[in-house]
Amino acid sequence: MLDPVLLQTFLAVAETQSFTQAGARLGISQPTVSQHVRRLETAVSRTLVARDTRGVTLTDNGDAMAGFARTILAAHATADAYFSGSATRGRLRFGAADDLAITQLPRILRDFRRLHPQVNLELTVNQSSPLLRRVHAGQLDLVFIKQTAGESAEGTRVATDQMVWMAQDGIAVERDEPVPLIAYQAPSISRQMAIDALEAAGRTWRITCNTRDVNGVLAAVRAGIGVAVFPHSLIPADLVKVSQRLGLPDLPAVDYVLIANPTVQREPIDALTNAILSRGVVRAV
Repeated sequence: MLDPVLLQTFLAVAETQSFTQAGARLGISQPTVSQHVRRLETAVSRTLVARDTRGVTLTDNGDAMAGFARTILAAHATADAYFSGSATRGRLRFGAADDLAITQLPRILRDFRRLHPQVNLELTVNQSSPLLRRVHAGQLDLVFIKQTAGESAEGTRVATDQMVWMAQDGIAVERDEPVPLIAYQAPSISRQMAIDALEAAGRTWRITCNTRDVNGVLAAVRAGIGVAVFPHSLIPADLVKVSQRLGLPDLPAVDYVLIANPTVQREPIDALTNAILSRGVVRAV
């Protein structure tokens, strides 16, 4: 068993490359730092730190120990949070709109699970409308969805985004031709927005691709078989906004909102809500 105190001191030396600075960081004397490092070297029967007139460097074994030390100390911190009684606990049935998978949300959920190991997180990915029905029916605890901007005062607004027409650069659509439309299967907010806007503008349209997920939308757009309605901030770098170039009608903005089931335990919901609000999730990765 490696003493976490010794590992913490060793990491301070590795990061500052100085026994004196390591001591100042930890609030202990330089001789104590030296003693901790010697004890750790004795415990593993390896030289971890090379000392010379130019400073302090790690040996190959020291580099390896630094990696092990970070892992061990992280595990200690997680265990301490788990058993301290202060950790968030419970079950959290979370639903997210499909296109939010290309934002920072997956990273946020990964970090949330690491920081809250006692929360049993269950993830459902779907379109916004089905997710909203499920949270209202008590089948989900929290959903992160898109709604037409200003449509509802329900929930917590995370951000607002403009919906635009997206396509492969260079695509051409004549004004007297039907607009080739790539769309999610109904019910879908973006599908209905596209149809309503085109019909209000007197433009004809045809569905060239029906898909269930965002990867299908992006694959079809990249194949050049049509245009899609998409949040402006989430357009990948290899695709472009074509609203003006193709003379397509304006589209509404959308709100990204978190909507909670009011009948379930609040602590896990509040923890994930705060994590999403603090990270600026709505931007493409």
